Amino acid sequence: MKPVNSDTELLQTRKHIHPNCIVCNKANPKGLNINYVLTEDGSGVTAVFDCDEQYEGYPGIIHGGVIASIFDGAMGNCMFAHGHSAVTVELTTRFRHPVQTGKCARITARITRVSRPLFLLEAELIQDCQVKATARAKFYEQPELQGS
Repeated sequence: MKPVNSDTELLQTRKHIHPNCIVCNKANPKGLNINYVLTEDGSGVTAVFDCDEQYEGYPGIIHGGVIASIFDGAMGNCMFAHGHSAVTVELTTRFRHPVQTGKCARITARITRVSRPLFLLEAELIQDCQVKATARAKFYEQPELQGS
């Protein structure tokens, strides 16, 4: 698998490797359908999430498990963007402020360190110009998951 050079290539890679992903594949009608795209500088991925009330835990607040899933999907797509297939071995999420329903939020993820087969990644969720949550993860590279 090669690093991708465009959002179209990332979409095709995602369709091939994650055909039914609950977070990022539109083919899954019950999924979140988040469309991760390359960051402007190509160093990571980003997406906008519509914080609909169907994803809330407490009234008016997005459920933490949904946020963790969005982070996991962002970091997985970041791995795809850099030409790697991998699985999450550790994910730590820090919730700084409630993520409110009825507003959009931006998620961004990037690789921070590589020590093959392990990759360290970081992600953040911003809503109303405020960092609402952050995540760190370790991914374990598994080329055999690239499919045929």
